[in-house]
Amino acid sequence: MILGIVTGTVTSSSNNTDIRGGRYLLINKCNKQGETKNDFLVALDLVSAGNGEMVMIAQSTSARETPTTRNKAVDAIVVGIVDVIDENGKVVYKK
Repeated sequence: MILGIVTGTVTSSSNNTDIRGGRYLLINKCNKQGETKNDFLVALDLVSAGNGEMVMIAQSTSARETPTTRNKAVDAIVVGIVDVIDENGKVVYKK
């Protein structure tokens, strides 16, 4: 899993994934405290994440194992919105 912050959306006039109603987000990868790395990727949003939210991303084969993405040309998907990250009993990130 990869952590990232939603920084925007990506729109294309045509695409080749056969995913109806799919929304693509621009994600800036981040560390567990939410500090961005200036390293971006585009991910299919499956959870209706909003701008500025920290999200969990699945990539590669894992991204193609959902009912929506099975056998589709998808490399990254948003699979969750992060509320809290607790490391060894200490909260390092809170929404």
